[in-house]
Amino acid sequence: MYFICIGHGNYVSINRVVSIVYPDSAPIKRQIARLREEDRLVDVTCGKPTRALILLDDGRGVLSTLHPETIANRADDKSYIRK
Repeated sequence: MYFICIGHGNYVSINRVVSIVYPDSAPIKRQIARLREEDRLVDVTCGKPTRALILLDDGRGVLSTLHPETIANRADDKSYIRK
């Protein structure tokens, strides 16, 4: 199993990621609110601004302070991937 750093020393399994999106649009804001309501949202922003929502294959969501492009680039860079 491989993990990618999503900021502040937090990691998520690359195999579980379905999509990485900006949290700015109204539909994504509603998705975040719904996930929070259903207690399926993990917030790893440490109080910083949210810049990405990572959706996982089990229906959970993870909030990150990194931009989606940064997370995607880290998935390609072997130095950010942990076993």
